[in-house]
Amino acid sequence: MPDFATLRRMMVDGQVRASDVTDLRLQAAMLELARETFVPRDKMPLAYLDQDITVSGPGKPVRKLLKPMVLAKLIQALGVGEGDRVLDVGCATGYAPVLLGRLAAAVVALEEDADLARLAKGNVEALAVRNVTIVNGPLKRGYPAKGPYDVILLEGATQVVPETLHGQLKEGGRLACVLMQGPAAKAMLYRSRDGEISGRPIFDASAPLLPGFEKTPEFVF
Repeated sequence: MPDFATLRRMMVDGQVRASDVTDLRLQAAMLELARETFVPRDKMPLAYLDQDITVSGPGKPVRKLLKPMVLAKLIQALGVGEGDRVLDVGCATGYAPVLLGRLAAAVVALEEDADLARLAKGNVEALAVRNVTIVNGPLKRGYPAKGPYDVILLEGATQVVPETLHGQLKEGGRLACVLMQGPAAKAMLYRSRDGEISGRPIFDASAPLLPGFEKTPEFVF
């Protein structure tokens, strides 16, 4: 079995810190949290590589954990504070919400794949994480029942601006995602101010497309 503690340190040093992620709280959380426990057993040796890891079952839409560098840069851009309420959209097996739970006051983690949601809930319970709640439902709708939120993270890419989720932000709230438009993809940071949403690109990124966030095909005569 690989030395996961050493691999975890190499991930943080070689992928996270090397990509200008300077948030010490986030670095510490990534050093402590065993990422290998959130991937299928046959993929555990891949847990700390610089790649997205498939966690969905056979016959299901492909779902992946974001590569560590992209996840870390998105979380850092959100500026998660200790008192923040967070919505994690597309939580998969629960790695990111548990990570966010070490930075924020409370995390609602939304997953529409029922099998993944059960895995995420099991992982949260096994780690005795008290401030993370796993909920099952369509990703594109968000989870307004427990909103509004200070922070919303999309754990994947979207081909459309996520306006439904914008409406679940508090005043001053932030949303981060990877926006795919044509052949290009950019990590975006959106902010709610005075009832308006403004967004800006923050870095080049790639991520797997989340279900429900596909662009509607245009009808051509």
